[in-house]
Amino acid sequence: MKLSESIKPISYLKAHASEIVRDAAANGKTYIITQNGEAKVAVQDIKVYEKTQDTLAMLKILAMSKESVRRGKVKSLEDTFRDLDRKIKKLKKEWNTK
Repeated sequence: MKLSESIKPISYLKAHASEIVRDAAANGKTYIITQNGEAKVAVQDIKVYEKTQDTLAMLKILAMSKESVRRGKVKSLEDTFRDLDRKIKKLKKEWNTK
C-alpha cells in the first residue's frame, strides 16, 4: 500500500480504531495519523516497531565501532583472544576453588 493511503486524520482513527489496529497487526502496516493537517503520530504493529528499534540499536553500535576505529581505540584479534583466554582461565580457577 502506498504511504499516501496510510495517512489518516485523527477523526478516521477515532471511528476505525479497531480496524486500524487489526490491519496494522495483520499486515505490518504503519499508519500516520494527522491532526489539523499535520502528521502527529504513527500507529504500527509491535513487531515492526521492535524490528525498527533493533535496527536502530545495531546502527548505533556500528557508528560507535566506527568512531572507536577512527580514534584508534582498537586492539588486534590476537590480543582480544589472549585476553579472553586469560579471563576464562581465571573463571575456571574461581569455580574450582568453590
